[in-house]
Amino acid sequence: MVHGGAGALDNVKDDKIAFRYLESIRRILEHGRDVMELGGSALQAVEACASLLEDDPAFNAGCGSVLNENGKVEMDAAIMDGRDLSAGAIAAVDNIANPVQLARLVMTESEHVMLISEGAMRFADHCGMERVPEDYFYTADRVEQLRKARLKHKVMLDHDDTEEDSEDQKYGTIGAIARDPKGNLAAATSTGGIVNKRMGRVGDSPIVGAGVYADNETCAVSATGFGEDFMRTVISKTISDFMLMKDLDAKQATAAGIEYLVRKVKGRGGVIVIDRDGKCSSGFTTKKMIHGWIEKGGETTCRF
Repeated sequence: MVHGGAGALDNVKDDKIAFRYLESIRRILEHGRDVMELGGSALQAVEACASLLEDDPAFNAGCGSVLNENGKVEMDAAIMDGRDLSAGAIAAVDNIANPVQLARLVMTESEHVMLISEGAMRFADHCGMERVPEDYFYTADRVEQLRKARLKHKVMLDHDDTEEDSEDQKYGTIGAIARDPKGNLAAATSTGGIVNKRMGRVGDSPIVGAGVYADNETCAVSATGFGEDFMRTVISKTISDFMLMKDLDAKQATAAGIEYLVRKVKGRGGVIVIDRDGKCSSGFTTKKMIHGWIEKGGETTCRF
């Protein structure tokens, strides 16, 4: 399963725009299936899919990341392996085309789970990751979004579903989750955050248990939405715990998690979930969420 963010998505009523996003999701899902059909693991599949989503400027991650209060990009990402709960995360990085790949290196090449800012960038240099110039991230849409946010003196969800912001055309965090033929689960989440955010702000995406989680005993989860809500509810781990403690499947645990998110903090956003049996599920509190799935080797399904 993959997602490209949750929100109002009012402009997907335009058939050309809708096709643009759904075709990207479909292509990336099928690439993930190819990875596993060629013997790749769930972990390899989610890294590959998340990287492709980061390479698509339509989504708020990688080259499509939104800009902070200083007009700069600060990106967060995480990846997790359900086999042994290994995880890697980075926060507040710039000049990296694929933050999820740096998160994977933190997991495999360091003793740590998370590195941030200058330390993460030094680690990237140590690992030989190429830096990209700042103008790689400066799309006309992102610059215009920042201008609007500054005029309103506020931060804005890239995919906000408030009436005054419903004209926004880009839709937030990306994520990928997978279960491979060996029964192993993995999850990855990546984002540029929220428009006009304070310098140094970190959301839920790189936080294990909030924006991302994977455990072979239960499920893989990737979340998208207003990160502060998801951190306070530890939403991804909460869904996993519903499965573990109440023996729920993906659909039941997702519904329970979304109910908890709304009841406790009126959270905005959504999740995608694959359980240990390979059942797929999604849930969201916004009007729509861009997502798709291939369940148990079947047909590719994409929807808002």
